[in-house]
Amino acid sequence: MEPDLFTAAAEERQEKDPASSPLAVRMRPRTLDEVVGQQHLLKPGSPLRRLVGEGAGGPAGASSVILWGPPGIGKTTLAYVVSQATQKRFVELSAITAGVKEVRAVIEGARRAAGGYGKETVLFLDEIHRFSKAQQDSLLPAVENRWVTLIAATTENPHFSIISPLLSRSLLLTLEPLTDDDLSALMRRALTEERGLAGAVALPRDAETHLLRIAGGDARRALTALEAGAGSALAKGEGEITLRTLEEAVDRAAVRYDRDGDQHYDVASALIKSIRGSDADAALHYLARMIEAGEDPRFIARRLMISASEDIGLADPTALPIAVAAAQAVAMIGFPEAALTLSHATIALALAPKSNTATTAIGAALADVRAGLAGSVPPHLRDGHYKGAAGLGHAVGYVYPHDVPGAIAAQQYAPDEIQGKRYYEPTRYGAEARYADVVEKVRERLRGTDRG
Repeated sequence: MEPDLFTAAAEERQEKDPASSPLAVRMRPRTLDEVVGQQHLLKPGSPLRRLVGEGAGGPAGASSVILWGPPGIGKTTLAYVVSQATQKRFVELSAITAGVKEVRAVIEGARRAAGGYGKETVLFLDEIHRFSKAQQDSLLPAVENRWVTLIAATTENPHFSIISPLLSRSLLLTLEPLTDDDLSALMRRALTEERGLAGAVALPRDAETHLLRIAGGDARRALTALEAGAGSALAKGEGEITLRTLEEAVDRAAVRYDRDGDQHYDVASALIKSIRGSDADAALHYLARMIEAGEDPRFIARRLMISASEDIGLADPTALPIAVAAAQAVAMIGFPEAALTLSHATIALALAPKSNTATTAIGAALADVRAGLAGSVPPHLRDGHYKGAAGLGHAVGYVYPHDVPGAIAAQQYAPDEIQGKRYYEPTRYGAEARYADVVEKVRERLRGTDRG
């Protein structure tokens, strides 16, 4: 194994002085059996078991895998365990610092190792989503020909961030969020084992509950907070990590939110869907998460403007002006005061009556246009302001609506191909009930069937 994940010097230092490494590093599992959670990936015969040589043999070799999941749930840990347990040559690269040159060097080394002394190579590539298409392309020959067995880790949705040819040549393994029971087991191990805190402090139930809340399913965050609390307790000469000590040591919970990744889109989606569902409290929760994570307030304001037309529309014609005003205010004042404006708009939109008729109407019209229903503009509607237009019949017979009672003239506006089509179907919700009455009267008058 090539010592890329942890250099020999770092390992030697850790053996001599365990406290020199963070608790989260010291408590990394050494075997697959020590892994907390992810049991659906660790059954006998699973791809990860085969990577470390369990059940190997026969014509079916180990497959390349892509590990997908949020931070702190074990992707790098699984790669580390494989690196420790496998008898294969193990190389680690990070997509943050590596490029095509480094990838090609690893592949060439793998080919020499395989040809020279029959040694297979496992390549761990962390944060593969940061690789460009060209960089990911450089992996294809090695993965396809099994010059390397790839373990790639990503926090991004692979279907969007990884090229299809590489996905098709690998097994996509989705890591599940760690449960509170998983994290509790991990913390108990960290409290008692020699490589952890070796029984130096105890963790009462109320402090453990708070710690689990802080962790938010992230094992690394849980162990980091536990270590901070233990250090504070020991500095005070206390034998347990009280809730007060833990709160002092860990000021606040870090919000799980990656502004460049899935969380960015997932939380934004949840905000809009909560507004659409008229749940103001849930909408405020997701808004708070975005604000606390440092989301661009202009992005939030843009989403609210879209929601005002997409989900509210004419049921409350004031919704869009409120969202636009909020966007203008946000651009002028910024955070922290912009949080008040965004809250104002979010509550107003969530509690407004809902109608998606503006969305469905333009969707239906676009579908017809894309299907080829885009006939000629009726001659009487064509531009008649140039010389010779009348001779072509352009604008001839056009009735100026302001010249007739009610300012609605009975004449054809749509092309023949869609004449009589109804795209806008108003609801009876909120202010749109008025439009529902108006649109029927208007359509009758346009057809010349209005009876007054």
